[in-house]
Amino acid sequence: MTDNSIARARPRVSKLVLFMGTTLLSSAAFAQDTPTELQPIVVTGADEASPLSGGTGYTAEETTAGFKGGVSLVEVPRLVSVVTAQEIADRAPVQIEDALAYTPGVSASNWGVDDRYDQFTIRGFDTGSKGIYRDGLIQKSINFSGFKTDPWMVERIDVLRGPTGVMYGPGEAGGMVNIVSKRPRFETFAEGRLQYGSHNTAQAAIDLGNSNAAGTLAWRLTGLMRNGGNEVEDAQDDRLLGAFGVTWAPTDRTEVTFLGHYQEDNLAPNMFLPVAGEDYDASFGALPESFVDSQHDFNQFDTEGWSIGYQARHEVNSQLTLRQNLRYSEQDTTYRHLYYSGMASATQMQFYDFTVFETASTFAVDTQVEYRATLGAAENTLVAGLDYTRQIVDGTQGFGAGYLIDVTNPSYGFGVSDPGNYIDRKTTEDQTGLYVQNHTRFENGVTLTAGLRKSWVETETENRLTNTTSTQDDDALTMSLGATWDLGNGYVPFASYAEGFTTNIGSSFDGTAFKPTESEQFEVGLRYYPVGRNLMLSAAVFDVTKTNVLTADPLNPNFQVQTGEVRHRGLELEARGQLTEQLAAIFSYSYIDAKITESNNGDKDNAAAKVPEHLASLWLDYAFAGRLEGLKLGGGVRYVGESWGDNANSRKVDDYILADVSVSYAWDDYRVSLGVTNLFDKDYAATCETVSYGCISGEGRELTLALSRKF
Repeated sequence: MTDNSIARARPRVSKLVLFMGTTLLSSAAFAQDTPTELQPIVVTGADEASPLSGGTGYTAEETTAGFKGGVSLVEVPRLVSVVTAQEIADRAPVQIEDALAYTPGVSASNWGVDDRYDQFTIRGFDTGSKGIYRDGLIQKSINFSGFKTDPWMVERIDVLRGPTGVMYGPGEAGGMVNIVSKRPRFETFAEGRLQYGSHNTAQAAIDLGNSNAAGTLAWRLTGLMRNGGNEVEDAQDDRLLGAFGVTWAPTDRTEVTFLGHYQEDNLAPNMFLPVAGEDYDASFGALPESFVDSQHDFNQFDTEGWSIGYQARHEVNSQLTLRQNLRYSEQDTTYRHLYYSGMASATQMQFYDFTVFETASTFAVDTQVEYRATLGAAENTLVAGLDYTRQIVDGTQGFGAGYLIDVTNPSYGFGVSDPGNYIDRKTTEDQTGLYVQNHTRFENGVTLTAGLRKSWVETETENRLTNTTSTQDDDALTMSLGATWDLGNGYVPFASYAEGFTTNIGSSFDGTAFKPTESEQFEVGLRYYPVGRNLMLSAAVFDVTKTNVLTADPLNPNFQVQTGEVRHRGLELEARGQLTEQLAAIFSYSYIDAKITESNNGDKDNAAAKVPEHLASLWLDYAFAGRLEGLKLGGGVRYVGESWGDNANSRKVDDYILADVSVSYAWDDYRVSLGVTNLFDKDYAATCETVSYGCISGEGRELTLALSRKF
């Protein structure tokens, strides 16, 4: 690793200054003499029902989750939650995982103090690295490259439960998250924000846009600069972000939106540590806070990434619409980590030095044809499409001999150098999918949604250490089927079946290539949305099964076999919207019974690791009227139940309760807000591993004071 490559991942302020300056100068061409109309805190645009809008309050009317053509949310035969623009503004999440904290079925920040990736589970399945999409296109982690999205550039977040094989091809069984980017609006707006918070974290952000007088061209610029840290001493939490959008709409039938962004991050990796009385003898005492709240100077996680793409739509006529979404993303990652790897003896902790230097890229394109027709008394929408994704990761990984630290006198007072490489390779994965979805709305209130997809996945790995190249080809046929029935008075029951799969690279001891892991889900539920009220209540029961799961080979410890099976069953409840004109609420509850139903390792019938059996949350937001108009008070409580740290069920992770608070006051063009997460600074373990391998601490109290102004 050269000095130049290390510097490449550090912030280059001049890039953003040049980018922002160019955009601001270009805005003069679109400036209008008409005065700017001041809007509420959250502006959702002209069409609040659009699946691309921020919604109305805490609810949204339409979604593209579950049906790519976009339908009313109540006509999706599966549970869908939308984190709206208003919720994002009220809770001011720092990460995408924080934005999902009050969503049913989602266990957010389940890896504790770890800023490298957006990490969460849906219905007990690890979805953060495998199930994130942005604007309908894949944005999954590739090896150690996470492609994180900052909430400041987000309009809304849609969460779909269950396998998504028909929609997107390979994906986790728990579901998927689609992040909708902020995009240009045909109006003049501008907002600036200054923030200061815990650990001397300072941030400045802008969001502004305009359009030409003819209403055919609009632009938007979103920027952010942060310098700070987290509760780990000397850890970095720095970000430089510039995002832009340009929409060209020459007619009401044609629209093309170009979206791009540039981002640099300097973050800190996570840290598992042993617990006295659990991982080592309690008589040696707990590790001192000065050690627990610190890391070796060797640790770093620096990234530099960018993306560019477009979303195009053309209505040929009232029945036929053509769409194409395309994006190219790239990220350079410099990652060094001295990490704890278990107790080497009764008193000595084993640490290993690990490095990753890689470049990852994703090219994704999705081309769709939508045909709408009336079949007797039924309205029918057919969407057929072809999507293609190429993901490439090229780089090295190093692994060292290790270091010992004594629990009786722990210290990072020693030098660490980059270890030798044990991986030097380039992996290219091509995914192609041919799909069809159909949505029929009958006159009696019944809707039927069905889908079928054929997926092909080709993987090629060039191993530069052995000068060999290996390939693997997989394919899968997946389907989905569901129905809803509007009974009137706001009651809509629904039922569905869905399939999915994930690919597995490698082979068993006898050389047999791994087959894809397959998943299927049955779900039945009920929605209630009172007519004339901005409120929706939902309930669902589900049964998800994964087969062909990889497990350790009991006869050959360095290999895996494909005999595992897991089954997650449960219940989810959600209520979100306006309880009164001034009081808004979000309530969620989840029960997940996660079992290992097949295993060769003695884990059969055990609970699956890292799946809390119970999850519950409540967020209330009250907007004062009269003399106190402009003042808002928000508060929430989150409960995460007990879980197991390992599949052997040898170690329990205790449950915990966290409280959050938000206070804001808006007057004229200004708004000041104070947000606090983990209000009582609860000390808890986010998760643990098997005995002797330790736990990772959850995030402590975080305070953020912000002042914003609209221009």
